Amino acid sequence: MSNSRNRIILVDDNIANLSQGKNILKMFYEVFAAESAAKLFEILENILADLILLDIDMPEMNGYEAIKKLKADKRFADIPVIFLTAKNDINSEREGFDLGAADYVFKPFSPPLLIKRIDNQLLIVNKTKDLQASQKKLEEYAANLKTAVQEKTDEVLDLQNVVLATIADLVEFRDNSTGNHIARTQRYLEILFNGLMEKDSEYKDIISKWNVDFFLQSAQLHDVGKIAISDTILNKPGKLTPEEFEVMKTHVMAGVDVIERVLSKTKKHAFLDHALLICGTHHEKWDGSGYPIGLRGKNIPLEGRLMAIVDVYDALVADRPYKKALSHEEACKIIEDSSGTHFDPYLVDIFREKKDEFARITDEEQENIAPSTTLG
Repeated sequence: MSNSRNRIILVDDNIANLSQGKNILKMFYEVFAAESAAKLFEILENILADLILLDIDMPEMNGYEAIKKLKADKRFADIPVIFLTAKNDINSEREGFDLGAADYVFKPFSPPLLIKRIDNQLLIVNKTKDLQASQKKLEEYAANLKTAVQEKTDEVLDLQNVVLATIADLVEFRDNSTGNHIARTQRYLEILFNGLMEKDSEYKDIISKWNVDFFLQSAQLHDVGKIAISDTILNKPGKLTPEEFEVMKTHVMAGVDVIERVLSKTKKHAFLDHALLICGTHHEKWDGSGYPIGLRGKNIPLEGRLMAIVDVYDALVADRPYKKALSHEEACKIIEDSSGTHFDPYLVDIFREKKDEFARITDEEQENIAPSTTLG
């Protein structure tokens, strides 16, 4: 028998049976007596019972009607019901079980048998409560663990972002003419990414599998190879000679080498994969005339095709030692005219739709743009 004081509602329209049953049960349980089904539902509005002993033959609402009402109410549907009946026939029992009864006790009942039947059902009730409590604790533990893991993940990501930003700052510190180029291109890249996500196309199918935060973070490393370029060329106050430009072009493979070294010493990670493709292919051109490999069309990874547009746009609207900044409108015309030659035509269409957002960023950061020597 259960040691806890479970709550039982005893329902019987016979006052003698009600009194007898309550006297038998009150030693072991907290018992609430109801002389009708209507009274049962009154009690349930204030007391959530663990078990109901329900007489079948009652006026106004019999036991079968009462159990239907109980099972139809989600508040009471899981409360086990033991029918009390003087009927001893198979059809009555089958009907009761079909309606959801947990057990039957026949009247006049034997007190030990009645208590045993009740305890069998309450054992299930109490085990269910224990299981639910354990489940709740497990869910709380899982939630706390998830929070802890997320906090730790956020710490790692924050550290990763700081390291990336520091590396990017080092590049810009050496190439002191680009003036916040990395931060701006990252913002432009997000605009193009969001534009692609708004369209149903093969491009959306591709980028929907990306982690957008990792992708955008990786763009900070697109010019990391400039660390290997001499200051004489990197900060030359004028246009580069053809020979100097050939040296400048080597920053792409130098950057690839840097990222590959990191990849060789750590576990595979999406942001490094994106960084490798952006760094290595953002100077390739749609018609195959780009560098360092001369990839053509969709053989150029999508990361590189996206970066190519934002990199050139930012270079066009910035002051450089050998040229004044072009207007937003002039830069847009150059990019749109280069559709199908320098740039992926589909991405240029997205750029055209989003160019007002590019202009907004350009206007916001125009005062921070400093001169430069190359187109990135």
